[in-house]
Amino acid sequence: MSWASGKTALVTGGSQGIGYATAAALAALGAQVTVTGTRASFAEYDTPLDGVAYVQADLADPAARAALAARFERLDVLINNAGGGGAGQFDQTVFEAVIDLNLNAVMDLSTRLLPLLKVGGGAIVNIGSAASFLAIKEAPAYTAAKTGLLGLTRALGDKFASDGVRVNLVAPGFIETRMTAGARKDADVEKRLMKALPMRRWGQPQEIADAVVFLASPAASYITGQSLIVDGGLMLR
Repeated sequence: MSWASGKTALVTGGSQGIGYATAAALAALGAQVTVTGTRASFAEYDTPLDGVAYVQADLADPAARAALAARFERLDVLINNAGGGGAGQFDQTVFEAVIDLNLNAVMDLSTRLLPLLKVGGGAIVNIGSAASFLAIKEAPAYTAAKTGLLGLTRALGDKFASDGVRVNLVAPGFIETRMTAGARKDADVEKRLMKALPMRRWGQPQEIADAVVFLASPAASYITGQSLIVDGGLMLR
């Protein structure tokens, strides 16, 4: 029997990309998985997951976060994956919205759901980014949020340890998702990015999901407050 059999998990932003791959991996291991997305239903996405519950939620909205947390009576695994950036991040309104989605939502959900997570010695895995360590000059809000998420992971890992809840972070590099579609379609941009990668290829969402599942599992029972970089060697340059 898998370690996840009978466990409950929430994967925010689990309707596609890294979140989708993580939700699918946890469900395959026997977990009861809930994912969030911004569309009205899971059916509006390309490949909805059978047996996975879906909740529409704009996690930049505090009221939506409160309503989401209130749905759960039990929770063993929280994957804080929802995030994004976009253009115009030097505009203060946009800057604050990106911070809300990528950082404030993680703090809010983690603290709201802590009482449930600590019942069974649960785990939180935050999805950071190479931007947790490297600057993206055209994306100051995303860079600030993901850098802040690294610090938040360490602080919550320390704070929640006495409650038996582990908190870690996975930092993906260049992954083949919708978020990177523009770069992958531009041959010059893609060539420049690949030059920075010793492994010379895009990562796959499943490769991030594998790292997330590891940190959520008992195999990582003595790991907390840490970051696992999955980047094809990007940080080596």
